[in-house]
Amino acid sequence: MTASKGRWGIPSLRWISALVVTGVSLAAAALSAAARSAAAAGDPEPVSIYNPQAIMLTAALVGVMTVAVACAVLLMRARARAADIVDRTRAEAADLRVQIDRSEALLNAGDQITLAWGRPDEPPAMMGALGSGAAPIARAQFMAFGSWLTHESAARLEHAIDDLRTSGTGFEFELATHADGCIDAVGRASGGQPFVRFRDLSDERTRHAELRQRFDGLSETVAGLRSLLDALDMPVWVKDRSGRLNWVNAAYVRAVEAAGQEDAIRQGAELLDGNGRKAITRAHADRAVVAERLPVIVAGSRRVYDIVDVALADGTAGLATDVSALESVQSELRRTVDFHARTLDQLATAVAIFGPDKKLQFYNAAYRALWGLDPKFLDGHPEDGVVLDEIRAARKLPEQADFRGWKRDVLAAYHAVEAREFWWHLPDGQTLRVIANPHPQGGVTYVYENVTERLELEQRNNALIRVQGETLDHLSEGVAVFGSDGKLRLWNPSFAALWKLEKQTLTAVPHIADVISFCGQMHEAPETWRRLQQAVAGLVDSRMRLSGRMDRRDGSILEYATVPLPDGATLVTFVNITDTVNVERALTEKAEALMEADRTKTDFVGLVSYELRSPLTNIIGFAHLLDDPRFGDLNEKQRDYTQHIMTSSQALMAIVDDILDLATIDAGIMQLQLSTVDIVGTVHAAIEGVKDRIEAGRLTLATDLPAGIGSFEADEKRIRQLLFNLIANAVRFSRDGGTVHVGAARDGCEIVFTVADDGAGIPEEQIRSVFDRFFARRQGPHRSGAGLGLSVVKSFVELHGGKIAIDSAEGRGTTVICRFPASQTRGLDQPDSAGAERHG
Repeated sequence: MTASKGRWGIPSLRWISALVVTGVSLAAAALSAAARSAAAAGDPEPVSIYNPQAIMLTAALVGVMTVAVACAVLLMRARARAADIVDRTRAEAADLRVQIDRSEALLNAGDQITLAWGRPDEPPAMMGALGSGAAPIARAQFMAFGSWLTHESAARLEHAIDDLRTSGTGFEFELATHADGCIDAVGRASGGQPFVRFRDLSDERTRHAELRQRFDGLSETVAGLRSLLDALDMPVWVKDRSGRLNWVNAAYVRAVEAAGQEDAIRQGAELLDGNGRKAITRAHADRAVVAERLPVIVAGSRRVYDIVDVALADGTAGLATDVSALESVQSELRRTVDFHARTLDQLATAVAIFGPDKKLQFYNAAYRALWGLDPKFLDGHPEDGVVLDEIRAARKLPEQADFRGWKRDVLAAYHAVEAREFWWHLPDGQTLRVIANPHPQGGVTYVYENVTERLELEQRNNALIRVQGETLDHLSEGVAVFGSDGKLRLWNPSFAALWKLEKQTLTAVPHIADVISFCGQMHEAPETWRRLQQAVAGLVDSRMRLSGRMDRRDGSILEYATVPLPDGATLVTFVNITDTVNVERALTEKAEALMEADRTKTDFVGLVSYELRSPLTNIIGFAHLLDDPRFGDLNEKQRDYTQHIMTSSQALMAIVDDILDLATIDAGIMQLQLSTVDIVGTVHAAIEGVKDRIEAGRLTLATDLPAGIGSFEADEKRIRQLLFNLIANAVRFSRDGGTVHVGAARDGCEIVFTVADDGAGIPEEQIRSVFDRFFARRQGPHRSGAGLGLSVVKSFVELHGGKIAIDSAEGRGTTVICRFPASQTRGLDQPDSAGAERHG
């Protein structure tokens, strides 16, 4: 009822309102029309509701409204009844839909598929699915039965469906799928409508179906095997638990000379004798499969059979193979193999034989020693791959980045047709040439040849040949080797260049006589060539060495020599000594010139010593006399000139002394007058000689002479002279009012003298040249001397076995450090070497 009001109440009220509005509108229109009619008739009176015409119109209007209301009430009732009918119909439809959904759910459940056909020209409806996935889900694929059922099952199902749809014949059978599954198909007709239900079999039914299929298959297999065994020429039998025969093949019947299979079974004809059967029975107590080689009497003759007896669940089964001929061949083969094994064991080459099953069948002592494998391991017949793994574990195989690939390549010899060769470079330095020779009947024979020594000898020989070849090719001496037949076997480029021979001529292997004819064009000495030919190709009892010199017409000089070789060949060498002879001559002339120069130098030293020193001594002496007041008074200008003469003469005398000292040192004739030198006294003596210069330059002299410094062994005169030169040099390059430092100290077993100034210093680029002779430098107002002072100092220091060093830089002065050995015991050998080095 609520649904009826909700659906029909509001529209009905709207419809009734419309009717009322329409009636009122009609009444108003009628009154308006009446008024207009009265007006048109000229009636001045207004229209009244009591006018008959108005009353009639009003009554008509009320009647119309009453009819409208009544119709509306009737319509609402009719619609209410119709709404009740619709609601009941919808409720019934909903119940039917629920029932349909429940039916479809039941059909879809239970792991099944249902096909239902309606009209003949319509495809069937498909409901449900097989949870196991044994059948397609899509209808088109499912209807293609041959795509998921076996051929026999699909044909059987299609035929049954045709009968069901045409005649209503029901069916129920099992179908086999391609996935080895089992489907139960049930076809029925209900209400004239056919349907087929497909369902997976339950576990029991599936197991039953599988067992039935297996039984059928096994029955066929057993039948086939019996047919096969009947065709074999080997006796085969099957016994029950009590040991009675259940089945025998034709070969067994022939072996026991029975009339047939049933006759042999009925008689219980045994192939083996009692001892053989007992032996097999005892063996079955330990193992299910027994293999024995037993003698058997067949048709009155003794044969040897390989018996294989297998214990079954309900008895035993046996097979006998006639190996009489094989036994004879194997006996002969064993004797041959034993002989070969004893022979191979004596070889130094490792040998291993693997059978078709890749198992080790034979190895010799060299193989075991090569790889160091345990004999027990080898006697266990390991596989080839296992042996390789064992050797690799011992780190005796070549290192491989991909061992599996390498191993696979080695084992490929089992499938090869021809022998394969490998080169293995072992970690211990050995090199093996491995030959894998496949056997025609399967298996591989490995031969491991140790070629380490051979390769080393070849390498050494090749290296020696290359070295000899390179040596001969790069020798400046000409070398030629003649064989015992007198023909040229070996030569080097120097030989061809010395005698200007063409390469084609020498490569033609000429005889010694031909070579001499070619070489004789440059040196005509028949006797020399005859002796050479005699030494190379002569028939003499004792082969002697021959040597000599050739002065060729082109001015070159050659030395030749022959050396007999152990193989009967002769080595002939030619050495161009032209340069050596010329150098020897030049050295002789130079030695004579040096001796003459040495004599001239000695004479020069004597000349300078006498010719320069004597006049200078006289000048200095006379200058002193002139300056002495006892010999007359001089005016101030004359006295000044006299002082200049004395100063210049003394400077010149110092230069002459330095030149004489350096010349004496260079000549190697200076001898040190060694004595005990008082260090403090020597330093003061050197300072005394430059006091006037220090006063003239208004300089300050600072000394650092530790008390108790003592003395050392040296030439006092030379020490005083070199200190004088160093102090004078420092005074010369000090600035006005500066300071000169002089010091001495002991440093271990050395005496160290130090002279320093605070002058302008020496530029870095000139420090290396300050000890060079005649090196003079000028800095500002200071003028250098002759440039010999520091050279003399360096020479005196080195004569004493000491060392000199200089430390200077522009703007911070110069420091000179001289180191002397405290004792001249170890220093006396050093001055000569220093002097000799300068002299050279």
